Amino acid sequence: MSLQEFDALIDRMKLAFEYADNLGQYVEAAKVLYQMNDQLPDDLQLTFDELDDPEAAKSFVKQYYTELKLAIVDYRQRLMVS
Repeated sequence: MSLQEFDALIDRMKLAFEYADNLGQYVEAAKVLYQMNDQLPDDLQLTFDELDDPEAAKSFVKQYYTELKLAIVDYRQRLMVS
């Protein structure tokens, strides 16, 4: 995947995440985080806890979004170099 393709895909996913997060739909926002994580190479993918309880979705989203953003930056840097 090229840098441009990755950026376009992640940008769409970020919009979906922000939309769900802003509406308080944290379970949907968590699903987008899982999808974003799946786009990263195996060595950069985060190991997410299972989201069994919808009540825990808000803390799940807050905890992992920042970590995922850092992994995305790392992967973008790899794509720029290659």
